[in-house]
Amino acid sequence: MPSLASAADHIQDLGAYVSASPSSFHAVHEAGRRLEEAGFVRLDELQPWEGGPGQYFIIRDGALIAWVVPEGAGPATGFNILGAHTDSPTFKLKPKPTTGAHGWLQAGVEVYGGPLLNSWLDRELQLAGRLVMLDGTEHLTATGPMLRFPQLAIHLDRAVNDGLALDKQRHMNPVWGLGNPADADLLAVLASHVSGASVDPAHIGGYDVVMVDTQAPSVFGGNGEFFASGRLDNLSSTHAGLAALIAHASAPGTGSPIAVLAAFDHEEIGSNSRSGACGPILEDVLVRISDGLGATVSQRRQALAASFCVSADAGHAVHPNYAERHDPANHPVLNGGPLLKINANQRYATDAPGAALWARLCADAGVPYQEFVSNNAIPCGSTIGPLTATRLGIRTVDVGVPLLSMHSARELCGVEDPWRLATVTAQFFRTAV
Repeated sequence: MPSLASAADHIQDLGAYVSASPSSFHAVHEAGRRLEEAGFVRLDELQPWEGGPGQYFIIRDGALIAWVVPEGAGPATGFNILGAHTDSPTFKLKPKPTTGAHGWLQAGVEVYGGPLLNSWLDRELQLAGRLVMLDGTEHLTATGPMLRFPQLAIHLDRAVNDGLALDKQRHMNPVWGLGNPADADLLAVLASHVSGASVDPAHIGGYDVVMVDTQAPSVFGGNGEFFASGRLDNLSSTHAGLAALIAHASAPGTGSPIAVLAAFDHEEIGSNSRSGACGPILEDVLVRISDGLGATVSQRRQALAASFCVSADAGHAVHPNYAERHDPANHPVLNGGPLLKINANQRYATDAPGAALWARLCADAGVPYQEFVSNNAIPCGSTIGPLTATRLGIRTVDVGVPLLSMHSARELCGVEDPWRLATVTAQFFRTAV
């Protein structure tokens, strides 16, 4: 069970959550399992929902929305939403995935999002995701260590240390075995790694399968201050929201806001999907919650006007070897607290009222925070924050855990920061804004 008791407990549980979540589908499955253990009820979008106080969640593909309706909630009660995402930059399995040449079996993959390609070289990788059968049933699969992008030896490329150039089509084809591709079937291998069911590969109608580093998360450093793991962008935020919501559900407080965890899929590729932040999933759920509380259309609008979204996504710590790439006056560090992310062009949704609320929440929770803004010569990325603010009109602030090696197969954060993010999120869930 996620723990807010200490940074040490939280970071170990984050490692366990990441290990159980090699794909977005695994991430929401594991989150759902933990929520059910804590007494949350999974609802079916195809069925009517009863209104009133309680603890609930839904899963739509690789996205999850979970919420706590407190005693005393009415039709105009606002929502305090922690927004995050479940996907990470990686490689996704193509159609006709069994390829190879020169005695090697390889996998056909395409780039998903913006991974640091070189970070994936010479690692033991697995395939993980969902298989959808011709009858519509779905199964999760995860192969364990199986594949590798082998780097060319320096003897065959003497200039490699002067600049490595990787062609996404020619060079990013992982090996997974030896033999003739005509005699092999990668889908059969995936089917054999479905747990608890016998799956006939001939009946697989579709699949969403990605590549994942298999090295276990690890605490390290001279004083154990660092934490290395895959998919910290952005399972660190999803896990923080999950831990905070479960802690909040044990004593939500009469008359407090409706606390919501919105963990979207497909953020790394633009969020344009039915389970992404540009899609209707969050609005669908908020409308149905308000309807269950007897809201009129006008009262629903009141509820949204009284709502607030904290968009939590990993951000950049200052890199000691590339300090010139950062803003000269703002150098966030690991274990300095979560980031308040600011951008004049609204690539982050933070504005002055949002910044003031974040400062108040952190002070009330006893958590330090840091400000992040980009170097003017280097455009920043974006998050689900501006999308949620634009789609629903909810005031939004962008925050996140500072990282090094963002979009690497193995990212780096401080041991203290994920726990601090979860702690201030728990404060947010119980605070009327």
